[in-house]
Amino acid sequence: MGSILDIFSNRAFMASTASWVTAQLLKVLLSYRKEHGLDFRRFVSPGGMPSSHAAAVSSLAVAVAREFGWGSTYTAIVIVFGLIVMYDAAGVRRAAGKQAAILNKILGELRQLRALRNERLRELLGHTPVEVVAGAVLGVAIGMLSP
Repeated sequence: MGSILDIFSNRAFMASTASWVTAQLLKVLLSYRKEHGLDFRRFVSPGGMPSSHAAAVSSLAVAVAREFGWGSTYTAIVIVFGLIVMYDAAGVRRAAGKQAAILNKILGELRQLRALRNERLRELLGHTPVEVVAGAVLGVAIGMLSP
């Protein structure tokens, strides 16, 4: 029986974590470039370019495939899990973000009538397909490069 710290010597875990961190750092840098200012909240915020969800699960899939083979049941499980995560990021969560934007507009109009408190819903929840693909490419690259 190993220690909980053994997780840090697990190739799949470390590749996936490195992909997530890299994607989140890229979000901060891309936000800086676009907004001309650092916003470290982007490091822990959902949504944006590239998708850290896609990066993490893609890297996990590649690392598992490298260890157990592309034809293994483990690889199949991780790939299906990853596809579900990416579909959710680009589909369900993106739709929820669009709904939040509409609700925020309605709430803004009601606030002008002084009928509501000043509270906004989070709109940046999901990813565009391009953000998901970019995250997946990043994850595959890190998964392939991990030792």
